[in-house]
Amino acid sequence: MTERTLAERLGYAPQDRVVIWHADDIGMCHGANAAFVEQAPFGLITCGAVMVPCPWFAEIAAYCRAHPELDMGVHITLNAEWLTYRWGPISTRDPASGLLDAQGYLPRSVAELHRQMKPEAAIAEMRAQVERALAAGIDVTHIDTHMGAVLHLSLLSAYIQLGIEFHVPVMLPRLTRAAMIQQGASEEAAAAALAQLAALEDSGLPVLDAIASGPATRGDPEPAFKKALDALPSGVTHFLCHPNKPSAEIKAITPNWEYRQADYRAGLSEELRDHVAASGIRLIGYRRLRDLIRGQA
Repeated sequence: MTERTLAERLGYAPQDRVVIWHADDIGMCHGANAAFVEQAPFGLITCGAVMVPCPWFAEIAAYCRAHPELDMGVHITLNAEWLTYRWGPISTRDPASGLLDAQGYLPRSVAELHRQMKPEAAIAEMRAQVERALAAGIDVTHIDTHMGAVLHLSLLSAYIQLGIEFHVPVMLPRLTRAAMIQQGASEEAAAAALAQLAALEDSGLPVLDAIASGPATRGDPEPAFKKALDALPSGVTHFLCHPNKPSAEIKAITPNWEYRQADYRAGLSEELRDHVAASGIRLIGYRRLRDLIRGQA
């Protein structure tokens, strides 16, 4: 008997395109929070994930407590990439952990993190972020990873185990070895990930069929987003973007602020909403996958 696809387990046909339109970097700054609060009821962006160590975590946590219907995950954050806007780990201030750079923040790049971290410290930080989100009253629907930092041989298993322990899906698509390496994984980590994916599927936990990014565009987002959405494959795809409400704040944080503002406009576009409906794309959030895990689907 042929195993049912994840789409079929969710009640869709195998050829359906089921899309999780996901807002990354919630809590990173006020503009990211404001964008998500405005976009969530509009009907395109279905869920987001919060960066627990960041300065504006408390604001979005309070909003989630007041709006428990929001589909919010934890964006495991092990680096702080911006030049002048930084954050540190929440589990330790010990330089021996390898989680601090010379300025006392999380390492700027994922490569720097992987070179200097003590894996046990990084794993403790991952757990602390999930636990703090739960303690803050967020009804955590999933766990994912900022800039792919957990795609490391010493971290990947712990990342998956967090999902198993807390009974939530982890964002882990069915990627080829080449695709994992392209996203920053080592040869060893890619091989380990493939083994983990096989084990996850054997256990019945959901594994996504694909991951895709919203297009990087500075101008009118509709044409580029239509093209990106039309190219999505059948099955369940994690479609990520980084919406941020226009402000002086985001302009001070990143030189790529225009891309984030375009993502904000896309998530509020009636033209794109009509296009999604006409194309037959099925939009869902991670709560549907969590319900599948917990036997409530």
